[in-house]
Amino acid sequence: MGTLLASCGRSEAPAEPRPAAEAHDPAVHAAPMTAGWSVTDGIETPESVYADAASGFIFTSQIAGAPDGRDGNGRIVQLGGDGHVVSSTWVTGLNAPKGLRSHNGTLWTADLDEVVGIDIATATVTSRTKIDGAQFLNDVAVGSDGTVYVSDMMANRIYAVRDGKAAVFAEGEQLEWPNGLLVDGARLIVGGWGKPKPDFSTDVPGRLFALDLQTKQKAPITPKPFANIDGVEADGRGGYIVSDYLAGKVMQVSAKGEVRELRQFKPGSADIGFVAAGNVLLVPHMNENTVASYDLSDVLE
Repeated sequence: MGTLLASCGRSEAPAEPRPAAEAHDPAVHAAPMTAGWSVTDGIETPESVYADAASGFIFTSQIAGAPDGRDGNGRIVQLGGDGHVVSSTWVTGLNAPKGLRSHNGTLWTADLDEVVGIDIATATVTSRTKIDGAQFLNDVAVGSDGTVYVSDMMANRIYAVRDGKAAVFAEGEQLEWPNGLLVDGARLIVGGWGKPKPDFSTDVPGRLFALDLQTKQKAPITPKPFANIDGVEADGRGGYIVSDYLAGKVMQVSAKGEVRELRQFKPGSADIGFVAAGNVLLVPHMNENTVASYDLSDVLE
C-alpha cells in the first residue's frame, strides 16, 4: 500500500470561486490553495469523503439519486491514497448514504434511517441499526469506546448507537439543526446548519459548538452563527476545518472561534475529509459529481 494521499497527475480544481459572500459570512480572506488530484469516474452525487488511516484507502459515499431516496442505488466508492478508483462498487445496495467514519476496521455510514457498519477488509455489511423515528440521518462520528454518534438534522437530534442499539444522545433546538459531527477527545464537535426552510436555506445559519460526551453540556466554539455547516474535521492545530454546503466555502475555525475562509467553491461542498499528516483536504463536490484533493500546507494557521 502506498503512502496515503500522494499527489497524482489530475490536478485541475473542479470549481471556480463564487464572486460574492453571503451577508452572514464572517470577515474572512481567501487564501491560495494548491489543487491535487480529482476524480469523476464512478462518482455520482458524492456526499462524504473519508480517509481511513489504517487501510490507506479513501472512501466516498454516493447518493446516486435523491438525498432522501429509498432506491437502493446508493453505494460506497473505494479510492487509493492517490485518488485512483480501486472499486466504484465497493459496497452497493444502500439508499442515500452520507457521513463516513471508521473504527477498529469497520466503516460506518448513515443511510436515511439506519446506521450501517461495513467490514473494511471484506467490503461486507456487518450491521444495520434501524433508528425508529429518524427523519434524515446525516453525519457520523465514533468515540474511542466504539459508540457511533449520528446526527438527524431535520429532527434536531443526535443519536448514540452501541452494540446494535440506538438511543437519543441529545435533542432540541439548542442543537441548531445538527449536521457535521466529530469526536474530539471528551467532546462531540457539532456543526449546526440552522433552521432550514423547504429549500434548505436559512434565515440564521449554524454555529460550531461542542457537547461534553459525559454531561452533554453545550459549549460554543464560534460565538456567532456563520455557516450552513456540513463537514467538520480537526485541523491538527487545535482548531477545525468546516465546509458550508450552500455557500460552497471551506473555512478554518481556530480554537478561539475565529473563522477564516480557505477557499470559495461552487455550492455543494459537502462532508469533507482531512489528513492532518499531509495537510490534505478532501472535498466531495456534490453538485459536480467530483471528489478532489487540495494541499493546505501553505494556508493553514
